[in-house]
Amino acid sequence: MALRRNSPCKVNFVLNLLGKRPDGFHELETLFFPVPLHDVLTADHSTVAGVQLTCSNPGLPCDGTNLVHRAATAFMTAAGLESGVTLHLEKHLPLAAGIGGGSANAAVTLLLLNELFGNPLPVATLDRLAAGLGSDVNFFLQPDPALATGRGEAIEPLAPFPKLRGTAMLLFHPGFGVPTPWAFRELARFPEHRSGRPGRAREVATLFQSGDLEAAGHALYNGLETPVFEKYPILALYTAFYRRHGAYGALMSGSGSTTFGLFRDPAAARTAATQFRAEFGATGWLEVVEL
Repeated sequence: MALRRNSPCKVNFVLNLLGKRPDGFHELETLFFPVPLHDVLTADHSTVAGVQLTCSNPGLPCDGTNLVHRAATAFMTAAGLESGVTLHLEKHLPLAAGIGGGSANAAVTLLLLNELFGNPLPVATLDRLAAGLGSDVNFFLQPDPALATGRGEAIEPLAPFPKLRGTAMLLFHPGFGVPTPWAFRELARFPEHRSGRPGRAREVATLFQSGDLEAAGHALYNGLETPVFEKYPILALYTAFYRRHGAYGALMSGSGSTTFGLFRDPAAARTAATQFRAEFGATGWLEVVEL
């Protein structure tokens, strides 16, 4: 019988770069927060060997370059399975958005196939496979906010932030992406953001846990905003708009181009969303989510 699961997304409340690693990646600390907006992934057994993937978005390849296909292939190899599997990805989240949609697709593929085939792989193996697929994938193997270090693959799950219940988030993706490798390369011109002050992510997590939302909103930080906003100044206008219309915090997520504002109640967020459309037009992906 086919299994069907939601594949969520995230924002980064903190993305703090701590310097270059010997392997060429950046050492970082980040505070991931899960957002209840989803793609949907369906998996089933197949009489045809190998991985067969289809997708509702014709712009996404369904071959070995797709993270779902890669995750499924890695799972089948690690589990020693020679049977076939079919997967269908119903894509609702924007691409190249900085909200981890593709990473979540990969993580949910691992979890879904493990369930479909009777849990042949332990959590530690799933974690290892996730780390090989991408820096954000490990986060989506679990459902809670988390601190992440290393390349983003070393995950420390946190208890949910109870003071955020009943508040809201406005997210906007303008229809263009920001290439992550480009954003990290551009950091070379901004040394003050390449070697940030360690501890920012845990400090913001503590503020959210204590319920000091105003202080948490002021402490949101993304070291990639400076190079990205220099090339795409419209993104800075978006975050300024959120603050001007009642958000207690606003930031770009990941390497962009999604930006978000945090509001104390859903009504305020919906009002801001209406005003946002009036000011910036009808194009782009805009969502208001109650937390």
